[in-house]
Amino acid sequence: MDPLITAKNLSKYYQMGEVRVEALKAATFQLYQGELVVILGPSGSGKSTLLNIIGGMDQASEGELFYQDVPLHTADSKKLTLFRRNDVGFVFQFYNLMPNLTAHENVSLAAQIVTKPLPVDETLGKVGLLDRQNHFPAQLSGGQQQRVALARALVKNPKMLLCDEPTGALDSQTSIQVLGLLKEFSRTYDKTVAIITHNTAISAIADRIFHLKDGRLADVEVNNNPVPPEQVNW
Repeated sequence: MDPLITAKNLSKYYQMGEVRVEALKAATFQLYQGELVVILGPSGSGKSTLLNIIGGMDQASEGELFYQDVPLHTADSKKLTLFRRNDVGFVFQFYNLMPNLTAHENVSLAAQIVTKPLPVDETLGKVGLLDRQNHFPAQLSGGQQQRVALARALVKNPKMLLCDEPTGALDSQTSIQVLGLLKEFSRTYDKTVAIITHNTAISAIADRIFHLKDGRLADVEVNNNPVPPEQVNW
């Protein structure tokens, strides 16, 4: 597998008066094309900070970050915006849908900003929502809203999909559906998927598990026998 992301000694700190808060400490790793990674750790361990830096939403205070051979650690705001728009799909815990747009319109909006999107109807069909495409978010269940958010990320046809607690607000059955879609996207389209979570059960589906503790990448575990989401021991 070819590395899609290469990080070298990434650190992120915030200065609060005389106190320096270290959110991420010298993380070194690679993400490979087509793999599914779970970034595991408790609240405050640096998971979201790491995901935001990988996705170009934030920049490290120290260290180097490469997308293939493109340096992101020296990129200006315009280059980072283009990177987020064209190469990264984001899925968040609380959906972040446009409330005044239908499911179809939410997904179409994302398709319009990239050069090689997937077909909108096909993507909505993959997440099982063609029959709900003309409904507004308030008319959809939490699980349906998350599937719209997932379709919105997938339709961009990104090289990398970054998911911040995508099942945190869902019941176990809906979580299985969402995780199944993420795994299918990784395998079918040879895309890199990174999921951050505090739920250790989800790590069973991953190819590799990154363990974060107190801002440090404590361990990287290879999972030689990832299981289908329906076999996760919730």
